[in-house]
Amino acid sequence: MKKFIYPVLGLAIAFSVQSCMDNYKAKYLDEKTLVDDGGITLIKNGFEGGLTEIKASQLAATNSQNADVKSFAEMMITDHSKANKTLDSLETDKMITEKDTISAEHQELIDSLSKKTGAEFDKAYIAMMVKDHEEAVELFSDQVDDKNQTIQDFARKTLPVIQMHLDDAKKLEAALK
Repeated sequence: MKKFIYPVLGLAIAFSVQSCMDNYKAKYLDEKTLVDDGGITLIKNGFEGGLTEIKASQLAATNSQNADVKSFAEMMITDHSKANKTLDSLETDKMITEKDTISAEHQELIDSLSKKTGAEFDKAYIAMMVKDHEEAVELFSDQVDDKNQTIQDFARKTLPVIQMHLDDAKKLEAALK
């Protein structure tokens, strides 16, 4: 009987240690989140990127004189507002409570963009959109096989839209040269 108790006790301890490791992330965030680090990265960076692109696109919608750039900016505002609404819901559902803001780096880009006019503005705005969408394609591609089905579904649904934005931005960039 004693020989049987030690393996059972060992398994119980092993499961206890594993469950504590699952909460490491929760202790770090002061909350019990329901997604892994990849899911948190997708939600937080996706939301921040969306905020940045909305703000930059609002500038483009008012500052640009190019009809194609204005049309692209309106599409960015619409699509990223919709995506951020979903990401906001995911944050709540997955118990992620960190504050969403635009990073200092992105704010500097927006501030710099706001000082430009005419063709210079259009080129800078579209170059920013190309760079940001390349990063977003990589971010979302990394999560299409996420362990969390909700994150995986969102990444798979959103990735083609982001890729379309990137393709459109690259076409505009070529046309503006």
